[in-house]
Amino acid sequence: MAGEGQRAAEVFDALGLTYEKAFARSEAHLASLEWLLGRLAPGSRVLDVGSGTGRPTASTLADAGHEVLGVDVSPVMVELAVRQVPRATFRLADIRELPLEEGTFDAVCVYFSLLQMSRAEQSQVLGRLARALRPGGSLVLATVPADVEDLAIEFMGRPVRATSFAAEDVVAVVRDAGLVVESEHLVEFTPDHPEGAPEPHLFVYGRLPV
Repeated sequence: MAGEGQRAAEVFDALGLTYEKAFARSEAHLASLEWLLGRLAPGSRVLDVGSGTGRPTASTLADAGHEVLGVDVSPVMVELAVRQVPRATFRLADIRELPLEEGTFDAVCVYFSLLQMSRAEQSQVLGRLARALRPGGSLVLATVPADVEDLAIEFMGRPVRATSFAAEDVVAVVRDAGLVVESEHLVEFTPDHPEGAPEPHLFVYGRLPV
């Protein structure tokens, strides 16, 4: 576990603001944040898993007056986020090891932050995140749907190993975590990067039953 987290940290330490720029134009990401903002009461508590540079997720939510906790394994990303989004709180931590109290968040965001975990870990993390939600709370999950396990790939010029699920299995994992899936959106996105290639992005909108 520690090894996987360290490898992920190294990749995203190297990418830094390049990652933010590459994904800044994702209309599906921005649309999911608008959906979330429409469901949150003023001053809601939101957990941003894999918070990266803090933009656009934490910045959008904090600007709207919500209390945001961002968690990331990359020291460089956390440093950038603290500087760029001073209204939010950021912690350098692995979500697999971070204690989470049940029923403490109104919403959880998980944007592409599980792909370097095993399938069992992804399922376990989603279960813990669901339990961290208050009844009626919302979750947005974004991932690259693919039936792959520990696949060696190149991501924006960096070698990484990726694990994911086929789209229908992603939805099943979210449901198995105890969430109601309200909608799902599959889009194709090409990162704004010289080595960026088109990739499928699946956004799943869920809620914890009251």
